[in-house]
Formats: sequence, structure tokens, C-alpha cells
Amino acid sequence: MPDQDTVEKQRERLLEIIQEKGFRRGVFRLTSGRLSAYYIDCRKVSLDAEGAYLIGRLLLKLLDGTGARAIGGLTLGADPVVTAVAVASFQAGDPISAFIVRKEVKSHGMGQGIEGPELAPGMSVAIVDDVITTGGSALQAVERAEEVGATVVCVLAVVDRQEGGRKEMERRGYTVKSLFTIEDLGLSKAELEEFDRKVAAGEITAP
Repeated sequence: MPDQDTVEKQRERLLEIIQEKGFRRGVFRLTSGRLSAYYIDCRKVSLDAEGAYLIGRLLLKLLDGTGARAIGGLTLGADPVVTAVAVASFQAGDPISAFIVRKEVKSHGMGQGIEGPELAPGMSVAIVDDVITTGGSALQAVERAEEVGATVVCVLAVVDRQEGGRKEMERRGYTVKSLFTIEDLGLSKAELEEFDRKVAAGEITAP
């Protein structure tokens, strides 16, 4: 495994890639319907060759000591991330499997809700999401993994938007780790609160 100096350099480089390719300031409407002062598109990072390599190495490091033997998450955001971690684990000499959780169970074939190697009952797994906001996507993947008997040992993310998702998952007893928070990307809590105030006052509207 890389030494701490290498890990920090990889983390710094990944942050640069996120800021360059996957992060934008402005006014954006999120899936939830509310307005945001910024937008993170992690797929532009996780589908970038260097970005995928760094995500895989760094998230694998976060799995140290967890005992996870598989990593999965809800399609589509988690797909390239779990693949990157699986490849990095093989390169490190201790391969772990990747799996993908469907948003809806297949209505044909074997009616699978999880794609990839079968998760054995009691198997320790990690759940990952590229960006945690409310935590809904990660929790859906957690529930699907637990339905087949797997034990979720941690939830990982590339970026935590710090909008309640981590707290909700921790409230339910899950360990949550992220490579970055929104503050690492240069947005302060005060700045975001001021944006929300202006939205509530009608001073900022959707583009």
C-alpha cells in the first residue's frame, strides 16, 4: 500500500481533477427540486482515466481495517467507482469484488436486484456513492445488500455535500467515510447559508 506521503499527493491531485472537471459554481436545480450554489458531476471524474485510478486507490485505503470483501452501490453514479476500487484491490494483491445495485429489480430473467458476484449471507461489504447529499442512494443500496444477508461495514463517498446524508446514515448506525467534503472544494458553510437565505427571499431563482 502507498505510504502516507503518496496518499496525500494522490488526494491533492484528485481534488485538482474534481475542481477542474467535475465542479461548477452557479445556480443549479438538484434532483430534489431545490436550488444549489454549485454542482458536482463526479462521473466526469470517475470516468476519467487518472480520476478513476486515484479514486480506486484512495477509496481502497479507506477500506483498511473494515474487513469488506465486496464493494457496491446504486447505479449509475457508483458503477465506475466500484470498478475502480476492485481493480485497485487486485493491483494491491488483495482483490475484493464489485457489485452494482439496480434502482429497480429486473422484471425478467432471474429478477436480480444486484449485479455482479453473489453476496453470501454474512459477507462484509462496503457501500459507496460518488456524492452524498441526503444519503438516499446509499441507503437504498444498503437496504438491498442487507436484504440478501450481507453485512454493511461502512459507507464511502468521494464527496460529502454535508447536507444531512452522513448524519442520517450515522444515526442508523453506519460508519461513513468520504475523501472530501464540500469545504475542501472551497465553499464555506457561511457562503452556502447566505445562498439559501437569498433563495428563500426570492433574490435568487432558477436559471
